Amino acid sequence: MSRSTKPHEIVERALELSTADGCVVIADEESSANLRWAGNALTTNGVTRGRTLTVIATVDGKEGTASGVVSRSAVTADELEELVRSAEAAARGAGPAEDARPLVTGTPASPDFTDAPAETGSAVFADFAPALGEAFARARAGGRELYGFAHHELVSTYVGTSTGLRLRHDQPTGTLELNAKSPDRRRSAWAGRSTRDFKDVDPTALDAELAVRLGWAERKIDLPAGRYETLLPPTAVADLMIYQMWSAAARDAVEGRTVFSKPGGGTRLGERLTELPLTLRSDPNAPGLESAPFVVAHSSGDDASVFDNGLPVPATEWIKDGVLSRLSTTRHTAGLTGLPLSPGFGNLILDGGGEKSLDEMVAETERGLLLTCLWYIREVDPATLLLTGLTRDGVYLVEDGQVVGEVNNFRFNESPVDLLSRASEAGRTEKTLPREWSDWFTRAAMPAVRIPDFNMSSVSKGV
Repeated sequence: MSRSTKPHEIVERALELSTADGCVVIADEESSANLRWAGNALTTNGVTRGRTLTVIATVDGKEGTASGVVSRSAVTADELEELVRSAEAAARGAGPAEDARPLVTGTPASPDFTDAPAETGSAVFADFAPALGEAFARARAGGRELYGFAHHELVSTYVGTSTGLRLRHDQPTGTLELNAKSPDRRRSAWAGRSTRDFKDVDPTALDAELAVRLGWAERKIDLPAGRYETLLPPTAVADLMIYQMWSAAARDAVEGRTVFSKPGGGTRLGERLTELPLTLRSDPNAPGLESAPFVVAHSSGDDASVFDNGLPVPATEWIKDGVLSRLSTTRHTAGLTGLPLSPGFGNLILDGGGEKSLDEMVAETERGLLLTCLWYIREVDPATLLLTGLTRDGVYLVEDGQVVGEVNNFRFNESPVDLLSRASEAGRTEKTLPREWSDWFTRAAMPAVRIPDFNMSSVSKGV
């Protein structure tokens, strides 16, 4: 189907073609722009466009309602009916869907549903690119080499259903990753930022930050594995909290399979997880972190249901003042567990009321480690949410409030839930880029967190 055909027209046509008992159509119109650089010079840039269509057919039967889901990209007008029929055939060939619920009704239509999709392009870098050139010049003069990339994506999502929903959401996502290296490549430092439009990121400021870190790395200090007082920067806290939320499905907890399961049965809802007044929340209207205000589910699982497409997503406090207050549910799992309906999250914010910057927390550290970021995070034990992973691009030793050198990298073994219980301080919440999960999740605001005894389980020589 040509790009001159508007997404809302595709949605309407697919719904007209449907002969199923119920139908949901999701059209995702995607555009992206990127810049890449190496050795203080741009290497590539490009713009892409794409369209994906998902058809969800539901078929009622004597034993229940079945669903069939088919997603395809670059669907032509001649292929649209075949796509709809494939979804219907998948539904008729499937057994009753466990998560079956009546399709959502009553959500007011988006006023811009019939408008053309929003698009990004090279113009998004109009102010950023010259500033990047200035950063190249400064780095060159200072004996540094800059590597990295900037990526901006804009997805316009159109959701239409046979029950009358007509919803649309535009989601911009921007990431900047910058790595500075010494000419001999023996020293390296990383910084990253999340942005909606590249108007709030300054590559020259990031280069200045990286120059300081490369200076710290001129002195090398070997440390053994062990437990160290550790300052986790916002990016590392975000990676840990995101994984914790990915493991916070109510059904899994009720069935005794996660860290949020209560010994002997039930969940840990209402239990204090930390003595700090930390609140972990999501809000589709959070300034600078805006996300879809309704459910967009291309498939079903314990934390999502295709039957919930279009369901409003409210602001939710998952942890409130240190107490576990919500676990994620679909309409199906809410009914199954008897817990409140709490649809998934499109952003994540951790706030403890702290006002100190990371630099101020460093200045108050007698002896400890300052991390740059975490990498290659993997789950070891779901029952405790024990994670393992590596430090990367700079671990620094702090003594008497000053960074005195760079130490070796480590492998760590920690549970984010356990870390919350041991955290002794949280700084000022700020928007951050989760480095490990930036391909899947970018909208986060976190504080730096002080852990008195972070477990560096072994020395890592390979990062």
